[in-house]
Amino acid sequence: MLNTLHGNKKMQLTLGFWMGIVFGFLLQKGGVTQYDIIIGQLLLKDFTVVKIMLSAVLVGMIGVHLLGGIGLAKLHPKAGSIGTSVLGGLIFGIGFGILGYCPGTVAAAAGTGALDALFGGVVGILLGAWFFALAYPKLQGTILSKMDFGELTLPQLFKVNQWIVIVPVAILIILLLLLIAKAGL
Repeated sequence: MLNTLHGNKKMQLTLGFWMGIVFGFLLQKGGVTQYDIIIGQLLLKDFTVVKIMLSAVLVGMIGVHLLGGIGLAKLHPKAGSIGTSVLGGLIFGIGFGILGYCPGTVAAAAGTGALDALFGGVVGILLGAWFFALAYPKLQGTILSKMDFGELTLPQLFKVNQWIVIVPVAILIILLLLLIAKAGL
């Protein structure tokens, strides 16, 4: 299957399209396309978003490394820097706080017919991307290149086998999920 997908862009796009639909469906079924749930998370009253995201990180982290170990997937980390992380976090946080959606949940909510997501979120994402594209040439040589760390992953940083990082992180995520459940959040 890997050989079939690896060189076939059309099949990759088709698979990506259907996985996106499944992802959006699961976001909607999990409740994180509902404005009240997202605002509840921002107010630290409803931890549905954290539980879903931590579960996704756990499954994705273990899944991609297991699939990589048997040759069915390959991790392609993107280069980063402190500047890109801070600027991206600020832009994301401001948009999330104002609108009450992140890019994934806004797409899923728009798919369910939520007009605030469609007009506020999708239009906001398009306008934000346009403004960022205009500013990118100036940002690239300044803010975005500050404290560049390249394509470095935590196992590479610590010079250890990937599972030395994955197992403790997985245990911490599971403990955090159990703590949230026990607290009734």
